[in-house]
Amino acid sequence: MPPPFQGGENVVKTTCAYCGVGCGIVATPTGDRTATIAGDPDHPANHGKLCSKGTHLGETIGLEGRLLRPMIGRRRASWDKALDLVAKRFRDTIANHGPNSVAFYVSGQLLTEDYYVANKLMKGFIGSANIDTNSRLCMSSAVAGHMRAFGEDIVPASYDDLDATDLIVLVGSNTAWCHPIVYQRIQAARASRGTKLVVIDPRRTETADEADLHLAIRPGTDVALMHGLLAWCRANGAVDPAYMSAHVAVPDGFWEPFGEGSDLWSTARICDVAPDDLRRFYDLFAATPRTVTMFSQGVNQSLSGTDQVNAIINLHLATGRIGKPGGAPFSITGQPNAMGGREVGGLASTLAAHMDFAPDNVARVARFWAAPNMATKPGLKAVDLFRELGHGRIKALWVMATNPAVSMPDAGRVREALAGCPFVVVSDVIEKTDTSVHAHVRLPAAAWGEKDGTVTNSDRTISRQRAFLPLPGEVRPDWWIVKEVGRRMGWKTAFAYDRPAEIWREHCRLSTYENRGERLFALPGQASAGNAAYGDMAPFRWGGTPFADGRYSTADGRARLVPVAQKRLAKPLADWPMTLNTGRYRDHWHSMTRTGLSPKLARHREEPLVEVHPDDAAALRLTDGGLARVATPQGESLFRVRIADTQRRGELFTPIHWTDRTATGGRTGLLPRPLADPISGQPGFKATPASIVPVATAWRGFLIVAGDADIRPECLWATRIAVPCGVAWDLAGNGDAARLDAVLPAGQRLEAIDAARGMRRIAILRDDRLVAALFVTRDGSLPPRDWLVSQLAEPHAAPTLLAGRAPGVQVDRGPIVCACFDVGLITIVSAIAAQKLTDVAAIGGALKAGTNCGSCRPALAKLLTEGAIHAA
Repeated sequence: MPPPFQGGENVVKTTCAYCGVGCGIVATPTGDRTATIAGDPDHPANHGKLCSKGTHLGETIGLEGRLLRPMIGRRRASWDKALDLVAKRFRDTIANHGPNSVAFYVSGQLLTEDYYVANKLMKGFIGSANIDTNSRLCMSSAVAGHMRAFGEDIVPASYDDLDATDLIVLVGSNTAWCHPIVYQRIQAARASRGTKLVVIDPRRTETADEADLHLAIRPGTDVALMHGLLAWCRANGAVDPAYMSAHVAVPDGFWEPFGEGSDLWSTARICDVAPDDLRRFYDLFAATPRTVTMFSQGVNQSLSGTDQVNAIINLHLATGRIGKPGGAPFSITGQPNAMGGREVGGLASTLAAHMDFAPDNVARVARFWAAPNMATKPGLKAVDLFRELGHGRIKALWVMATNPAVSMPDAGRVREALAGCPFVVVSDVIEKTDTSVHAHVRLPAAAWGEKDGTVTNSDRTISRQRAFLPLPGEVRPDWWIVKEVGRRMGWKTAFAYDRPAEIWREHCRLSTYENRGERLFALPGQASAGNAAYGDMAPFRWGGTPFADGRYSTADGRARLVPVAQKRLAKPLADWPMTLNTGRYRDHWHSMTRTGLSPKLARHREEPLVEVHPDDAAALRLTDGGLARVATPQGESLFRVRIADTQRRGELFTPIHWTDRTATGGRTGLLPRPLADPISGQPGFKATPASIVPVATAWRGFLIVAGDADIRPECLWATRIAVPCGVAWDLAGNGDAARLDAVLPAGQRLEAIDAARGMRRIAILRDDRLVAALFVTRDGSLPPRDWLVSQLAEPHAAPTLLAGRAPGVQVDRGPIVCACFDVGLITIVSAIAAQKLTDVAAIGGALKAGTNCGSCRPALAKLLTEGAIHAA
């Protein structure tokens, strides 16, 4: 746990590398690749608080696995040769097949300046809009919904609204895990002003556990729920006719569907929730003018995502709950700079500076850029882009700071498409990813801690991300890499940037260029800021309080109520009777290229689990802790089974984080359908038809290896995590486990065998230090591996290595609950029983658990009700 910020000469204020909350960080370098990390008490997003991931950022800034030099094929190359080759291949492809034969696939991990240069090169100079971003996968339905309702992609809320509201409705968001600092702010509002919390989520998550009301609706029925609520508000006098008359355009016939079928009983039946619970929610919403509705992936990642967004916005417009403190619809983004990408046109469906492809906007941006080949229409969105790549129509692809071979739906087909593309460029911080194995050229990009630029968080606050580490090896910033390719393609003047401040000023000038108030996004005060002012820039939120004056970014200044309708849900298929939902774990991020380096973050969820309701588990003969194969028409993968009554019957949940680099199973990206919302292009990750069957194994075990060993055990089930001083693999399989010996390093070998139980225990020593341990059993038990892991750091191996424990009585902490302070389940339960702890605060006082980021507090509260059972 890092010390609190105390100030000092060498501290650097920057922003976190993870989610869209956009927390400020104070980094204090302590060596070449080490730093202490603390929350920035002056940053408006977090006021000094950090979640578990941000807290442990200091464990992830080493050079393990880094790409440090340009590579052409498997050979090291100079920057000149690599960049010349990229420019030539793109230039030749365009000459032979046209500008739409090339594409960029970029990332919310890029800084705004990186995004700006890539967008300018593709749309203004190559002449195609085939640049899309992995943010398409998480928030493009919110973008489309905003544009339909407001005329511009505006988030009409800020975190300050959480302090002023009386009701918070979380829709499709496990905020306690995915946005912990926002969740702390919600909990603070509940404590200080009695704010009510309603959670709408098919799963009973940790967020739902602490809500005043949880509605576990059937997946895909959000439109029906919100449609019914709007009908209820209209029938009970909660709409605001005066506001609509002055500020909202209501299409002819909009209210006609709000009759039969929108009543409470029909809605409860469609959504599969108790009518009494639905009435409680409807009454609470109708009676509470200050309401913030926060929505995230559960709403966006749907084949009806845009309609679901507009159903929420319709509610707020019709009831006048917008443009005022404590009342707004609030899209919370997933990535650190998804919003910055939206501002500069990082999506294929937008142009730049919140402009679309209307002819006057195209002409305006062309004039500003002096662009010779301006794109005139939207390009390929992510799913379509990789489909066209597979069909051979995209012949040169540049992937920046993302891993589509893991994250895209139907990832098996994506891999095939990448493998068949004539020319693939990957610029990344990691040497080996599931995507980069298909690259013809790999370019080493700067990582967090080395990058310099700006990011925009979920509530429109722009912050500086500053470097506090030197660029290692031959690494370069993304903006520099892109501008050098642009110059080599023949556009030297347009890409003559020497520093990110120059790009920032150009971006700000474009935001105000011929903008006479039509677009709310504008940064006039920044366009003339000097380099020093850019360096010293404090966080600021653009746009004030959007729509406070009732004027919207439409031709007539009015917002739009958008007609939406609940789609008929498909019945379960005979071969695919289950519904698969996917999402994040608390302490991991995306494909774990960063969080996977932290031993502490690995402890909360060490393996990819498939969560299944007890009734389904019994019917399908699944056992808790056993293995199961989850299959869909697109592919299949293995998972460890977790039986959980937090799931709805007939539904499964799997995490998105595991890759071929970290597991033989857990490949969730192989499973979802390559189908997307027809308006936004966002894939529907939340409701894939699936099946699940148990998988038997003959043996199980674990492998511990010192250092950053680049090994992969060959067996049915192998999942990797970082541990102090090394890595650990959980193993299971059939056949002869002796094959695992092949991955053991050289050294003095200690071995114990019990043929009757199929037990083998091997320790490898080198200079009397433990460098590897392999424990396998068929019928017997395995010792906890924590003590063996600790031996990797010891100068002399203990004589009891093969026993798997030190002499005397050992204390098992159990699974880690609090990652910030490394506190295990058994430790917590024992303290509850021994010290008679009665609330979460008491647990924090005794063990510190839950006193930092707070994301484990729901789990601690649950233990208080179950503690006596566990202790017994």
